[in-house]
Amino acid sequence: MSALLTAAGPLRRWLLPWALTLGVLLNAAYPMYRHYDFSHSLDTRSYLRLASGRFDSVRVTRRYRLPVPLAAGALARPLAGLPSPGGPPRPAGEWPLRLAFYLVNSVVLAAAGACFYRGARLAGAPAGASALALVAVLSSRWASYAAGLPLTDSLYLLVFGLSYYGARRGPGAGWAVALALLAGPLAKESFVFLLPWLAWFGRRALGWRGQAAALALGMALLLAAHYWVDKAAGAAPGTSVTNALAHIENLSYSLRKAFSLKGAAELFSTFGLFWLPVLAALGRAAGRRALMPVLGRAEAALLAVVAVHMLLSGDLARMAYLLAPAFTAALALSIGWIWVCLAPAGSLRRQGAVGEPS
Repeated sequence: MSALLTAAGPLRRWLLPWALTLGVLLNAAYPMYRHYDFSHSLDTRSYLRLASGRFDSVRVTRRYRLPVPLAAGALARPLAGLPSPGGPPRPAGEWPLRLAFYLVNSVVLAAAGACFYRGARLAGAPAGASALALVAVLSSRWASYAAGLPLTDSLYLLVFGLSYYGARRGPGAGWAVALALLAGPLAKESFVFLLPWLAWFGRRALGWRGQAAALALGMALLLAAHYWVDKAAGAAPGTSVTNALAHIENLSYSLRKAFSLKGAAELFSTFGLFWLPVLAALGRAAGRRALMPVLGRAEAALLAVVAVHMLLSGDLARMAYLLAPAFTAALALSIGWIWVCLAPAGSLRRQGAVGEPS
């Protein structure tokens, strides 16, 4: 009995934030799932085709990001037996795939949210502030996009969440680093830019040999996916390399956009008004001391990794959301600092607003 209670502690620390994230996402992303206009979205149409097993009509950029589409395709089969929901007419046979993507992405992004929460707790933020910061980060439109639409962003956000958790936790988080190295290559080609960060800052959690083994397995899965998809689509093996190099052309466009008023507004919209508590903390000496756990080299390097993603993609705000693990921790610490500033000392002691992470 005591062993069961001991094992329940770590499970509870993960299950509760996962359930909170899942509940928020299923509500927030439902309108996106039900009412999004797919006619102008090449990304969503491509992933719907991937889930249906049609590889030849999908651009090389998205063709090998298989885990989420394959999972959605497998789930869509039993869903197809359910009565078709009401609402706007949809292409025959498509609604099970859309529903499957909504469910799969919500579950995967909920796992990422649990990592965001645990990262904030490990940074020293109180439980209440961490939960509030998590909900704030999930209120971003990009969370609704990632959960409600046929996209694969949820898996890549999970890779970032696992990586940040593993780097912050250190010993005992080798499983998180291993999962990130295993899933990363298949989640997105630009994982290559996160890889050096993960290898260096995740080395306390998982040593070089363990990292090499996990990465080798992840690369083997990627090569198998390339072979299978290229054979099914009748594509030349070298097309993916050519396509990856073509993203360099986005650099000048992204730089011009980032330094324009429209680009600045787009970046601000990533987390919206929730930038303000962090900026307020940065503007005060006491606030900067409270934020010290997330003002280190790991966060600075992660910001640079996200910036590279933004510049190569051209979709600034969507890629900026990859900073969500570190931003959740920064926002939670800022909320905790503001609460300390506003609440009487006696009230803090009674409510336990300040405490070590469990």
